[in-house]
Amino acid sequence: MSFRWSRRKWMKAGSVLGASGFAGLLGSVQAAPQPASRTPWRNWSGDQACLPLGRISPDSEAALSEFLSGSTGKIRPVGAGHSFSSLVPTDGHLVVIDQLTGMVSHDSDAMQATFAAGTRLSDIGPELAGVGQSMLNLPDIDRQTLAGATATATHGTGLDFTCLSGFVQSLRLIKPNGDVVDVDAQKDPDLFNAARVSLGALGIVTQMTLNNRAPYFLKARNWVQRFEEVLETFDAAAARHRHFEMFPLTHSDYAQVLAIDEVDSLAEPRQAPEQSGEGDAFGEALAAAAALPPSERKAMLDELAPRIPQTEEIGHSYEILSNIRNTRFNEMEYSVPLENGAPCLREILYTIIEKAVDVVFPLEYRYVKRDDTWLSMSSGEEDHAAISIHRIAGQDFRPYFDLIEPIFWKYGGRPHWGKIHSLGARQLSMLYPRFKDFQAVRAEIDPDGRMLNEHLRNVLIG
Repeated sequence: MSFRWSRRKWMKAGSVLGASGFAGLLGSVQAAPQPASRTPWRNWSGDQACLPLGRISPDSEAALSEFLSGSTGKIRPVGAGHSFSSLVPTDGHLVVIDQLTGMVSHDSDAMQATFAAGTRLSDIGPELAGVGQSMLNLPDIDRQTLAGATATATHGTGLDFTCLSGFVQSLRLIKPNGDVVDVDAQKDPDLFNAARVSLGALGIVTQMTLNNRAPYFLKARNWVQRFEEVLETFDAAAARHRHFEMFPLTHSDYAQVLAIDEVDSLAEPRQAPEQSGEGDAFGEALAAAAALPPSERKAMLDELAPRIPQTEEIGHSYEILSNIRNTRFNEMEYSVPLENGAPCLREILYTIIEKAVDVVFPLEYRYVKRDDTWLSMSSGEEDHAAISIHRIAGQDFRPYFDLIEPIFWKYGGRPHWGKIHSLGARQLSMLYPRFKDFQAVRAEIDPDGRMLNEHLRNVLIG
């Protein structure tokens, strides 16, 4: 049996695992019967759900400002629902900014463009290409809204690249009282650095100006290699490649490796479309491994992994950097200081083996550049390694995540705001030097706590 395999294959394989009974039932969160006037909301993975009092979908900034100034009660903004943490659920009103989309303006000389905050990341690439620009980087998934991705410090990969919030040159914020303010580093540096990663707690961002560059092409190479070999040379590889990351296989000695570098053109042929059935074959192999007790999987996975051939793909930057994820999952991600990355990752993998954790979903390991926002995972004076663990949606992720989360804490980990974590304000204030400054800005802008739900009250107030 032979396999052509790429990062995208893991997600296709997951659908086979789901069909085999390992994924459980998607959408296990059930809301109690309520009046027909209320419409339930749930996130992409199906784990977070609420029954809001109502939904507001303004067609202009003026309409949004008018609603905020003329109303009372709880408000939570919602984007694409790609956060796994409880940022959105509310019994108040949801503010949906789906109508505030598209490019507002661009500046070819400055290589900047302003987008309405409800624009999906997947739509930004083609729009920028039309005016001779391109985003500096993108995350692994591009279905999020611009506002949601920056509010949670969503990031891509690479020592030369901050999270997406670091690309923001200026933004427009509508405060909970309806006041509209344009913010940048010169006008109000404190509010600017708080609002770029705000968790949706300062009001509602309606547009952002991004720093960009000229369009470019990328080549992505995927291969499988022994995990320890990759980790031993990871720093050098991360410095050599524009983007470099790996996906360690649980209960195996191997990892999938991804290296992405800039190329001059699309002169080389693009990879041929994947043949139908190949993803199913790989998924069936994983399903066969998953059917074994965790302690018996290693031999099968170590025999399978080296036979997966290298693949290459070339395309426009926005085609290569992000993926379509059809298999839904829940995720926990922490960042740790760069020097703690390798020992933290090793301990997680060894713990999965030692405790015979029944998981087949690979981990993810990558580097992110430091930035000057107040609350991103990599804010401050040092670069960070980001480590992610996953569970297929519908499975009970809590025993696995509860086992691994203390390992992140041991190595000074900071949680991704959009991913599942259990930290509150007391612990978080010790991880972020400007955390108390953010608390002060939030209290000044929203003294009544309109923008807080139960989760954010725990995270930001305690």
